[in-house]
Amino acid sequence: MRAAEKEDLALLAEWFNNPEFSGEYGPLRQASKPEFEKGFWTEDKHETKDFFIERKDGTKVGIITHFYLLHLAGRLLEIGYAILPKERRKGYGSEAVSIIVDYLFLSKDTMRIQATTDVRNLASQKILEKTGFKKEGRLRKTGFVRGVWADDYLWSILREEWKQPRILTR
Repeated sequence: MRAAEKEDLALLAEWFNNPEFSGEYGPLRQASKPEFEKGFWTEDKHETKDFFIERKDGTKVGIITHFYLLHLAGRLLEIGYAILPKERRKGYGSEAVSIIVDYLFLSKDTMRIQATTDVRNLASQKILEKTGFKKEGRLRKTGFVRGVWADDYLWSILREEWKQPRILTR
């Protein structure tokens, strides 16, 4: 993984404007490069951080992000990820989630990391299960996805469930 930089903006805009990138469970969105840049590069960069998922040869195969959500009890740390269609089911998602969980628990004073998946997205659910996340429940009608309101599952991993780094200290 490596941090996304401003010079990566054109590639990111291309990926996110391609309906196949977000897959059948992701929302359709279209943005011009200036609109994308305005939304992607904010003044408050400590709130959101984007990383490319790369093969050993440097080829970019996806993106993983962490960000804070405001909540009555404080700020909740959440992750999201997407893999290029031709690179799915090769282990990149599981490895990236393991790395970002290690990174976040080693660098942030947080008790939990959470993620959501469309209830139909079995591949993403498998990644979260494999990397130690627990399914907490169903969130009803949380997103308008390709013409229908879809439900999500809420997943989390707590610091005490994580226990120790899996990847970053090998």
